[in-house]
Amino acid sequence: MSPDLPLRGLADDLSTRSDQELAELLIARPDLASPPPRGTGVLAQRALSAASISLAGEALDLLSVAVLEAFLDAAADIGERKELLGPVSRDDIVGRLGRRALRSEMDDRLERLVANGLLWGVGPVRRGRHSSWLAGAHLPSALPWRTHHLLGPVAMLSVDEIRERIDAVGERPRELLATLAQGSALGRSRDAAPDADPEAPVPRLLAKGLLARVDEQTVELPPQVGQILRGEPPMLTASLREPPLTDPDVPGRFDAATIDAAGAGEALELLRHAGDLIDVLGEAPAAVLRSGGVGIRELRRLAKSTGHSVARIGLLVELLARQRLVDAGSPDLDAPDHLGDDVFAPTTTVDSWAHQDTERRWLAMARAWLDLPRRPWQIGETDRDGNTLAALSSELFDATAPAARRLILNPLADAEPAHPVTSEALVVVIGRRHPRQLRRLPLAVVSETMREARELGLVAHGSLTSAGRALLTASADDDTPADVLSAMADALPTPIDYFLVQADLTVMVPGPLETDIGDRLRVLADLESGGAASMYRITEDSMRRALDSGLSGAEIGAFLAAHSRTPVPQSLTYLIDDVARRHGTLRAGLATSFVRSDDAATLAEVLRSDAAADLALRALAPTVAVSAAPLREVVDRLRQAGFAPAGEDSSGALIDLRGRGVRVPARAAASSPAARRGALG
Repeated sequence: MSPDLPLRGLADDLSTRSDQELAELLIARPDLASPPPRGTGVLAQRALSAASISLAGEALDLLSVAVLEAFLDAAADIGERKELLGPVSRDDIVGRLGRRALRSEMDDRLERLVANGLLWGVGPVRRGRHSSWLAGAHLPSALPWRTHHLLGPVAMLSVDEIRERIDAVGERPRELLATLAQGSALGRSRDAAPDADPEAPVPRLLAKGLLARVDEQTVELPPQVGQILRGEPPMLTASLREPPLTDPDVPGRFDAATIDAAGAGEALELLRHAGDLIDVLGEAPAAVLRSGGVGIRELRRLAKSTGHSVARIGLLVELLARQRLVDAGSPDLDAPDHLGDDVFAPTTTVDSWAHQDTERRWLAMARAWLDLPRRPWQIGETDRDGNTLAALSSELFDATAPAARRLILNPLADAEPAHPVTSEALVVVIGRRHPRQLRRLPLAVVSETMREARELGLVAHGSLTSAGRALLTASADDDTPADVLSAMADALPTPIDYFLVQADLTVMVPGPLETDIGDRLRVLADLESGGAASMYRITEDSMRRALDSGLSGAEIGAFLAAHSRTPVPQSLTYLIDDVARRHGTLRAGLATSFVRSDDAATLAEVLRSDAAADLALRALAPTVAVSAAPLREVVDRLRQAGFAPAGEDSSGALIDLRGRGVRVPARAAASSPAARRGALG
């Protein structure tokens, strides 16, 4: 130690720094620049405040925290001053940390702490750096805990040794440890004083190093002990070097191309499921809670209708709502069933979105997730009051969620490509890089975030996909980053223009179809199973749906023959001919609605049916009748009665009777907040 060195304040140190060095300080600690300081004296005063130092501590890694603990421990031996701590030499710090880290790494952390204004040099300069350092009295605010746990009794212990100490104490002390592990790490007790009864639980835990004394009435649970008690991957501090995420000597099970293909497959499934949800909401909009969210009961209904899990529906609702593709509002469809209260339904922008390129739709979904200030995986859980958390509810709002997602995914970019990284390994590395996140990002949060990243196609087989890696580094100002779109386009399977029609009237699609062909096939057949290879089934109802869209029987047969790699089975040809022959023998149009048929006997049969009474049909001629009911209602009721009407306009041309579904007015899409320093550093 060098207590006799001449002391100088931070303002004096800042006055000697270059403009570039001052700019780097303001970049590292942007809170110091608002409002712009009028001089180095004001800048130093702000930098030495407890609030600013605490905020700067968010960006410290474990070794930086260890260096600060060693500095504070050495400064305590000098004695307290009112405003300054130190001076402390490099040897004082190295002597306390020993061989737990390389000296070059310690020097690097000291340089960063000086550059960030947490320390400043004093005394002679050797090889371009000072040999001793000073700090402000509020420097302990930068630590993620209240005591020096990296220099404490358990800092050098292994997991088994810590567990042995925990098992050696009695039941009452273990209960106390469990309480501190699940809640706040700080506890207050009169037994924390040095002269307390040594047989009491708190003194026994202090003696074994399982608790650390803050003052005579406060104790703190070491983070290593808390992690073990919570079943978290422990942060072992006998070595302060960051462990590798993967073993570079062990090759990955999958190559980069396989990982990208798996991610692209998840992206396609995500978009298909989003389309399913949009269709279901268009047919039966969801009720809106008073809080503005979508309740768990509605999510279960949507999950049953789409065939997906509630968790999947919750994620899709959040992502689509973020893009304003679905929203709460008054529907623009003039139907009695949708009058009154607002509903949660697709917006008017969803139809144009559905015709965008696959990679662009995926990019919008992925960015919506990265910037989403909520955690969809919490939907369905209960809050402190026992209430179930609903989708889009205000209780799910978390401004730190976007920063947390990037913090969890960023280490994957440093791992060996195509080498899987486990959630447990991520927890350890995050704890090393961001010690303050040990309690904020436990294993459950990391695991659920990784699961959502897999469902988005950003991660596959424990590794970042090429598109995911490009997206994490893309500029927030670039709405259509070319490298991200290119990476996803390259990973997506090449669209095909064929399928296989089988004798049981199923259609097997061995890959993604070209857009036009896929749209027409979805009109003609019902999807039975999706994925990389899809299966569709042609039924009489699906055939009628295709005829309703304006296709003729001949056009349907020609479409199947042109794109099927297998011969169209005769049974399907018979089905097409039979449905097409009966379809349109009865015509319904607008009068409000009219019904006509070239066959007077067919119209007479209609007028004798129960449907005629329900629709109030009135004959104008042997082949024409009119009704006050809407056209869609006339067609549906006649079909329920066993007839096969087709829709036509005033010129006699067939019209598309397929409903677009309910739509609500589109509001401006939610924009990402301006870049600013977050709580996660």
